[in-house]
Amino acid sequence: MAPTGRLAPSPTGAQHVGNARTYLAAWLSARACGGAVRLRIEDIDSPRIKPGAAEEAVADLRWLGLDWDGEPVVQTARLAHYEAALEELSRRELVYPCTCTRADIAAAASAPHSNEVLTYPGTCAHRRAADAAALRADGKPFAWRFRVSDSPPYDDLFAGPQRIDLARAGGDFVVWKSSHTPAYQLAVVVDDAAMCVTEVVRGDDLIPSTPRQLLLYAALGLRAPRFAHVPLVVGEDGRRLAKRHGDTRLSALRAAGVTAEALVGLLAWSCGWLDAPRPITASELVPRFRLGAIPPRPFVLAADLLARIGYAPA
Repeated sequence: MAPTGRLAPSPTGAQHVGNARTYLAAWLSARACGGAVRLRIEDIDSPRIKPGAAEEAVADLRWLGLDWDGEPVVQTARLAHYEAALEELSRRELVYPCTCTRADIAAAASAPHSNEVLTYPGTCAHRRAADAAALRADGKPFAWRFRVSDSPPYDDLFAGPQRIDLARAGGDFVVWKSSHTPAYQLAVVVDDAAMCVTEVVRGDDLIPSTPRQLLLYAALGLRAPRFAHVPLVVGEDGRRLAKRHGDTRLSALRAAGVTAEALVGLLAWSCGWLDAPRPITASELVPRFRLGAIPPRPFVLAADLLARIGYAPA
């Protein structure tokens, strides 16, 4: 069966060259097998959403030559679906209300750290779902945490076998925030299942999210997709792209006259699909796509590479 992949930009800021490389890999992975691609706008992180960023992300994808099937899915239009999932988890006592703040967790003497991930010490794990009513009555804000009982391994299509000890790397995790909105982990699971997504290609910074999402798929009785986590784009200092590396927004490249074909060619070369950077369209890359050709290390976006396509970041 042909896969169904997805593109899922978040309008918390502008899309940049690093995003473009991951989107290109995700799109090609599905299209190369004759599969479908769905589009989702992940806009539930309301305090960080930038006005106009969703429309700009759609324009960026179209500029890159990446299309999709069906109507875009917008997370803020799907809150009832996330609420239903939370209700199911609550009914089965798989989540509990937690009043701890991040400062509380950091101050807990028993809270270990693993790779700078703050691990929840289980302070509120004694609570049951029904305790939420009393907390509401007292006006106490709380989040909902999922009870971590296992750390499911999985075979990543790119990164290979993975296993993360969730008990030491985060512990019980938030699925519903105290701001009364769903957390990323719950929303993407509910959405990918509803959109019939069977393959998720994304940046390897999200590898730690995968076992959490696998637990939620299992808890909700949903079929999990296959995952492929590809290396990120970094600056010459080895750190992931940010403002300190200059303006690498796709909108800035467009404004400077860089063609989509020139950027796609550079990214295709970085992924091993071309012998040298040259202008090419995304659709022309379909027969050249091989997930395994992508180098296993981050791609360093040096200034001279951007210069080759006619761009000098400010």
